[in-house]
Amino acid sequence: MRPETETRGGARPRPAAPRPAAPRRSWARRWLPDQHGAWAMLAVPFLVGVLLAPRPRPAHAALFGAWLLGYVAVFHGQQWLRLRRHSRNPRAAGRHLRPGLVFGAACALLALPLAVLHPWLLWAGAAAAPCVAVNTYAARQNRERALWNGLAAVVPACGMLLVALRLGGGDLADGWRAALACLLYFGGTVPYVKTMIRERNSPAWRRASVAYHAVALVAAAWLSPWLALPFALYLARAALLPGRGLKPPLVGAAELTASALLLTTLLLTF
Repeated sequence: MRPETETRGGARPRPAAPRPAAPRRSWARRWLPDQHGAWAMLAVPFLVGVLLAPRPRPAHAALFGAWLLGYVAVFHGQQWLRLRRHSRNPRAAGRHLRPGLVFGAACALLALPLAVLHPWLLWAGAAAAPCVAVNTYAARQNRERALWNGLAAVVPACGMLLVALRLGGGDLADGWRAALACLLYFGGTVPYVKTMIRERNSPAWRRASVAYHAVALVAAAWLSPWLALPFALYLARAALLPGRGLKPPLVGAAELTASALLLTTLLLTF
């Protein structure tokens, strides 16, 4: 062993303190998307379709599982595509490959039997494909925060209301108003959330968000007078909350409450 050296005065130097190990990211943080607001958008229209259907059935549970698994698989695939092109870290894209394959395989295990029993679901998937293609293009171009990309993601999520309704034996003619109400609300969350976080200092974005919610209020009242109440609150939210300095977790909690209000109103109305 090499003898320790002494400093002046005979004092031995203190050994360097070991660096603390970097905390490992949890499984959930590594495998689940960090777009927390998307979960309400994925769940609320689907649940409305199930609860409005004449005959909710076990196949709804399988379809909901395939829907969520498919979303997570597509998310990882799009992140892999984006990071391969735009990240300077060669390992950044690779960490999305395994989750994407695992979730994609799990989605297929649930979706294939459903497609065999209900072939019309393939047409529903084909109808959503253009929107998925738009989101994939946005990821490849590193433009996931673009307004048009957010709106493209809203369309198939709200369309799942009609899919769940049809699976339960419902008539699509009875579900279009509820689906359109979901589209009006979740479409409005795209500019509204921007005014709360990334574009919180932009008066132009705030005006655009308020204008959208004013039009959405009129459209919702046309669908049903009962919908005027929640959409009036959404308009007030868009006009009053931006610029208040609310933290993102509080913004997310408020959106969960707004989504629950929409779910309750739709079930009581239709």
